[in-house]
Amino acid sequence: MNIIYINTHDTGTFIQPYGAPVASPNLMRVAEESVVFRHAFCAAPSCSPSRAALLTGMAPHTCGMLGLSHRGFQLHDYGTHFVQFLQRHGYETILCGFQHEAPAPEMLGYNVVRNPNKPDEISGEGFKAWDLDNARMAVEEIGKSRDKPFFLSFGMMNTHRPFPDIDGAVNPDFVSPPHPVFNNRQNREDTAALMMSVGVVDECVGIVWEALRQSGKEDDTLLIFTTDHGIPFPRMKCHLYDTGIGVALMMRMPGGRWGGKAVDGLVSQIDLFPTICELTGLEMPKWLQGTSMLPLIEGSSEAIRTAIYSEQSFHIAYDPARCIRTDRYKLIQFFDGHGRIVHIGGDGGATERFVSEHGILEEDRAEEMLFDLFLDPVERVNLVHDARYRDIYADLAGRLEAWMKGTNDPLLHGRIEPSDAGKLDPPWKLNPNIPSQ
Repeated sequence: MNIIYINTHDTGTFIQPYGAPVASPNLMRVAEESVVFRHAFCAAPSCSPSRAALLTGMAPHTCGMLGLSHRGFQLHDYGTHFVQFLQRHGYETILCGFQHEAPAPEMLGYNVVRNPNKPDEISGEGFKAWDLDNARMAVEEIGKSRDKPFFLSFGMMNTHRPFPDIDGAVNPDFVSPPHPVFNNRQNREDTAALMMSVGVVDECVGIVWEALRQSGKEDDTLLIFTTDHGIPFPRMKCHLYDTGIGVALMMRMPGGRWGGKAVDGLVSQIDLFPTICELTGLEMPKWLQGTSMLPLIEGSSEAIRTAIYSEQSFHIAYDPARCIRTDRYKLIQFFDGHGRIVHIGGDGGATERFVSEHGILEEDRAEEMLFDLFLDPVERVNLVHDARYRDIYADLAGRLEAWMKGTNDPLLHGRIEPSDAGKLDPPWKLNPNIPSQ
């Protein structure tokens, strides 16, 4: 079974198959032949920790990727990376485009690496040209004849900021910013630019999708589409709300088997590794912490887990937090003790500037947050001190602590020290584009 792994940057669930008001017809074509996981979550709402967790099948703090790879963080053992695991089982491995699990792509051990670095001149249009070039390289690799099965990772920079310029394809007068962003002209224009970036993603997916069809390999190729975490807007990326950890995850099975359906069971991206092992018949390595999603895919079960876990340790600064999420409830715990927001989550974009100018940094942040997602899906009513939820809180807190102990979370022993403090920012330099507070 060949495997094509298509991954984007900062897309969350902001695509048409998940109900977002943005045209993405190629992604819809893929969705109509895929199993679409409607309650999929990343292991961390930060780029490198999320990707490393997915590709090792372990929590970020277990595999070692507590922060961004270009800020000094690495896996404990690159032999646990999915690429090296597949190579040991006879796969040829190919990288086209972006990766974020190592400071240099050579550390990952791909057999073939094509155009691995970001363009020197970073701009939204530059990202577009770069992603399209990498899509065409992926097409070349898909079309090659091989004696071995292949694993191809096609990584895009879109929908990371800076977004493409609005060129008239999206009129900001007729869009609404994603909740809970305030609806004004500035934020509508930022949302329209995000939609343009989704359009680039959709175009690239269409190129790869058509190449797979033309290659004659679609009946023995598993196609995966996902992203690392939520979109770069306030209270989304870098946050443990569902807007930060909720991700698109679509799996198109060889031949389209079991396709064209949505699944509501909770899944974590660390469940992908064991799922692929079961689909390909490869023995699961002992380090895996996820659960195979095959029962959900086949339809033999409606649930494979009672909870997912996610975490934040470092993005550009230290921001230690952990969460547990069940179907109905979520508990978030912070471990820094200062009660302030560290990351707004908008990467210096217009929406982040708007909330910064209007006082978001003056808000207090609770050290624990408990949400009833059935009644409060936007996670704004903190029930941690509500007596009606005392037993729920105790259960979730106990399970979260047990998970931290069972996965050897270093946060249990106090403050986590970075491997290279010189590559991190102070806690209230919220992103590189906003002055330190």
